[in-house]
Amino acid sequence: MGNLIPLEVGNLDGIVVLIVLVMFGPALLLLIIGVVLRKKNLKAAKVFYILAGICLLVSLGICGGLMA
Repeated sequence: MGNLIPLEVGNLDGIVVLIVLVMFGPALLLLIIGVVLRKKNLKAAKVFYILAGICLLVSLGICGGLMA
């Protein structure tokens, strides 16, 4: 146990970008799918909009809690 090397944390910009992508990525993808489907099927587009909103709400809660 005497030979432990303390780990120094350097630049964490990559982790912050990854967390932001996890927060907004799936919701943005579902929103884009809803916009594409809006012309063909309005009911399916509404479902994707609702899924995007729920996904954004959950991911902001989880990842926002991790970033705080």
